[in-house]
Amino acid sequence: MRLVLNGSGASRGKALGRARLEQPSRFLVDETRLDEADVADEMARLEQALDSARADLRALRDKLRGPLAREVAEFIDAHSLILADPEFVNGLRDLVVQGRFHASAALKMQRDSLVAVFEAMDDPYLRSRREDIEHVIGRVQGALSRESSAEERKLASRVGEILVSDTVAPSELVPLAEHGVLGFVLTAGSTLSHSAILSRSLRLPMVVGAHEALSHLQDGDLLLVDGDRGEIIVHPTAQDLAGYRQWQRDIAQQGKRLERLRTVETRTVDGKAIALHANAEINADVAQARASGAAGIGLYRTEFLFLQRKEPPGEEEQFLAYRDLVLGMGGLPVTIRTLDLGADKIDSAGLALRDEPNPALGVRGVRLSLRTPKLMRTQLRAILRTTGYGPVRVLVPMISCVEEIDTVRALLKDCARDLRSEGHEIADHFELGAMIEVPAAAIALPGMIRHLDFVSIGTNDLIQYTLAVDRNNDELAGLYDPLHPAVLRLLALVIATGHRAGRAVAMCGEMAGDTRYTALLLALGLTEFSMHPGHLLEVRETVNALDHGALRRLAPKLLRATHRERIAELVGSMRVEVTATPEPLESSLD
Repeated sequence: MRLVLNGSGASRGKALGRARLEQPSRFLVDETRLDEADVADEMARLEQALDSARADLRALRDKLRGPLAREVAEFIDAHSLILADPEFVNGLRDLVVQGRFHASAALKMQRDSLVAVFEAMDDPYLRSRREDIEHVIGRVQGALSRESSAEERKLASRVGEILVSDTVAPSELVPLAEHGVLGFVLTAGSTLSHSAILSRSLRLPMVVGAHEALSHLQDGDLLLVDGDRGEIIVHPTAQDLAGYRQWQRDIAQQGKRLERLRTVETRTVDGKAIALHANAEINADVAQARASGAAGIGLYRTEFLFLQRKEPPGEEEQFLAYRDLVLGMGGLPVTIRTLDLGADKIDSAGLALRDEPNPALGVRGVRLSLRTPKLMRTQLRAILRTTGYGPVRVLVPMISCVEEIDTVRALLKDCARDLRSEGHEIADHFELGAMIEVPAAAIALPGMIRHLDFVSIGTNDLIQYTLAVDRNNDELAGLYDPLHPAVLRLLALVIATGHRAGRAVAMCGEMAGDTRYTALLLALGLTEFSMHPGHLLEVRETVNALDHGALRRLAPKLLRATHRERIAELVGSMRVEVTATPEPLESSLD
């Protein structure tokens, strides 16, 4: 039966695939005893489920490709051996035939018995193998309780998988994508989490905050995931599938249209040149940025080098990664952000930091770097060594005061002096910039700007800190509003302050790559955008259809508006040419 589940779209696009539950223990188990006459039918159901689980594993193994294929195959083979183990299978049969238990109850009892054996083992590795039992039982339970037609099962066998889980770590996304996962449905999470950002980089649809997913889905259910609408259709109908095929055709047509913009200048209809840079964290982003005609890399997130490690990366490892990034951009400017981690993720980076009650307001970003000077010097040295290969800028996150800027600049000078004395060739001059993501930095920027070479606005955090809304709390998603009057006034203040001081002002937050806000940002005076490279051509198409002068004349009205409804109305009108008398932007900032 068709079912629609709702969440929040975190990564755009659609995917059709089979549900793969990461926590398959959440199955309804019927613990009542069977009548004697029903035992044979129940045993047939169990045998069919076992055969289905074995077939799924064989099909999955046949699809394995890439550098991790051997490692993943070992796990699949281990699961296949469990399903072929006579003791395991005979134990299930005895529970159904002799104990007259339902198949679901027999599976649960067998699971509990085997897990108890593994947990009693002294060897930590052997104890950890209980997860194999969990996965195997879950796969059989999914096959047992699967409610799908023969036609749907045939279709599901030809498509990849949709991971359904509470959360997924950023480090898990690439291996999952390499082995057939087409999209993600998460019961928790945020549209602005690191996992969501990386999912967008991989161009895999993701829906977060789908609270009912694990309780309503079974392994193998056919799902149609819509990352644009934040919707999951379970057991899609022929009409749903026809709509999906039409969407695929539309996307192909859009791709052909946007393809023609790869070598086109980004310039408004009245001739204003706009710079579109790309955000990057993996090699594929760099290649896509070059192919899309990006003006450079406006934000390289270095924290992805640090996650899921026992020890932080050394200078040479970091240098090689940054050098390849610079070389990959072929002489275009590259902005490398220093480590942006906090207590919520630092354990996975091999660094010790005590737990904090509120990591978002704790020791993170530049605060962490300055508390671990050895770590920061290692990273700064690695970055500076790349300046001989192309134009490189250093961007520091979580800046809130001028003293932090001065300290980082002093460290940069020390590292540069040491590198030159060691014989390394580095640039004579390198630019230092600050992420403006703390309201204090935005408000104090007039006094800090002369200490900086450029600034980049991180809207993700700036919005959450300004509105006191945790961007990772899906319960507050409705309050996280880029069109809030306070947010717009801070954005306008930062842009105007930077331009008056002759400093470059860019935006690297999610707003920059969202075409719903392109006209608004142009109206506020932004001329440098940095975004996921997959959004660059769409933003270029939007910019090239807009009138910059007309939009700038709307800015004072935007900044005087006190209600979000009025702001949304003004933003919606921005595609219409405006002929109102211009007013000075600065007057609206008093």
